[in-house]
Amino acid sequence: MFQGLIDLDTAIAVQMTAMPDTLFEQGVYWASGRAGRVDLVAAHKWFNLAALKGRKDAVAMRSEIAAQMSESEIARAQREARAWISAH
Repeated sequence: MFQGLIDLDTAIAVQMTAMPDTLFEQGVYWASGRAGRVDLVAAHKWFNLAALKGRKDAVAMRSEIAAQMSESEIARAQREARAWISAH
């Protein structure tokens, strides 16, 4: 259990500083079905975001996922990634 102090004046929301590893792990989460179901659109979205943040292996994972998706699913994943970027 955390027992330190958090300086709320300098704290930054996690989404604002999302690390490529965290984004990549979200892709793995959805691609593997850890949520109880596989969601390729969500997996593609998170791998795409991780790739944009510099995670090189996310490019390969995104391509592997895309090979299993329709064009409309890929387009939806890309829209969701752009929306996430705009919001964060």
